[in-house]
Amino acid sequence: MIKNIKQFFKSRMVQTDIVLMVVITIWWLFVKPFSPDAIVDAKHFWSSTYMLISIMGGIFGLIISKYWGGYKSIIGKAILCFSVGLFLQSFGQLIYNYHTLVTKIEAPYPSLGDVGYFGSVLSYIYGVLLLGRATGLKVSSKTYSNKILTIVFPLLMLIFSYFFFLKGYQFDWSKPLTVFLDFGYPFGQAIYVSLTLLVLFVSRKFLGGIMRRPILLLLFALVVQYICDFNFLYQANHGSWYAGGWGDYLYAISYFIMTLAIIYIGFAFEKIKNS
Repeated sequence: MIKNIKQFFKSRMVQTDIVLMVVITIWWLFVKPFSPDAIVDAKHFWSSTYMLISIMGGIFGLIISKYWGGYKSIIGKAILCFSVGLFLQSFGQLIYNYHTLVTKIEAPYPSLGDVGYFGSVLSYIYGVLLLGRATGLKVSSKTYSNKILTIVFPLLMLIFSYFFFLKGYQFDWSKPLTVFLDFGYPFGQAIYVSLTLLVLFVSRKFLGGIMRRPILLLLFALVVQYICDFNFLYQANHGSWYAGGWGDYLYAISYFIMTLAIIYIGFAFEKIKNS
C-alpha cells in the first residue's frame, strides 16, 4: 500500500518508468532533435523505440488490472481500458514506423495505424466512464451541478477543438473515412478530457478526496495526449513535422505520464481497500 507520495516514487513500477524515460530523453538529445537534417537515420530509429514506454505502461496496467479482478470488476476494467489505450497507441506507432523504416514511403492517411490511434481514443473514453462509475459519478444525478458540468465541459472542449482543428474545413465526401477521422480525433479527445474533468470534480467528495490526485494525474496525461495530437496536426499541415523531433518527444512524455497515472490509480484503490 502506498501511504504517501514518497512511497509512490519508491514503487518499482514507478522507478522503472522514470529510468526508461530518462534513458529515452538522453538518447533523444544525442540524435540532435532540433536539427531536422542531422543524423536522420538515428532519428528514425529513436522514433521507432520510444513506444517501449507505452508498451511497458500497458503491461503494468494489465498486472494492476488483474489484481483488481480484471474485466470482472469496474476498477479492473477501467485500468484495463487505459492499458489497452497504450497498447493501441503502440500499434499505431508500429505501423507508422513500418512505413518509415521498411517501405521508405510516408504512411498514408488513413492507414491501418489509425485503427490503433483512434481505438485508443475510444478506449480512454470508456476507461474514464468506468472510473467515474467507480468513484460515484452519476450522469443522471438530480443535482444541477452535475447536470451543468455534464453539458458544459464537453461543449466547451468541442468548441475549442472546432476552432483550432476544423475551422474552415473543406469537406471531401469522396473520402468519407478521412472526414470521419478528421472530426473523430479532436472530438473524441475533447470528450475524454471533459469527462475526466467531470470525474475529478465528483471525486473530491469520494472517501475524503483520496482519488483526487490520481485522477488529476490522469487528466494531465490525457491533456498532454491532446496537445500531442494538436501539435502533430499543426506541424503536419505546415510541413514542419519530422521523425525524432520535439513532437515525437511529446508523445513519449504523454506515455510516461499515462503510465504513472495508471500505477497511481491502482495504488490509490489499494489504499482504499486496506483502510
